[in-house]
Amino acid sequence: MVTVKEIKKAENSKGEEFFMLVVESGAMAVKSKKTGRLYFTAKRAYVSTSFDEKTASSLIGMEFEGTIRKVETDPYEYTIEETGEIIEMSHRWEYVDPALEMQEQLVEEAAVI
Repeated sequence: MVTVKEIKKAENSKGEEFFMLVVESGAMAVKSKKTGRLYFTAKRAYVSTSFDEKTASSLIGMEFEGTIRKVETDPYEYTIEETGEIIEMSHRWEYVDPALEMQEQLVEEAAVI
């Protein structure tokens, strides 16, 4: 399950405004690469919508089936908002809907037959 935590205004390549949902996974324990100690965190992903601001805002707090997974990307620079530090990243987090993923698998298998 993921929960809609907030919305973000964005602009597409044509300069048109749209809204994204910021979805978050449940809490999970991870181990720090630097210290070796465990800490709790949650993964976040951004999902584009075709909704206006009022409709997108009404979804805050809703839960949806699915997970957030790590997707490898070409390296890019990312600025940590809280500190201003610029780091290099080579992944992003993506929301995955299990029903749609299953449907895609069925379509691929049908194409093979």
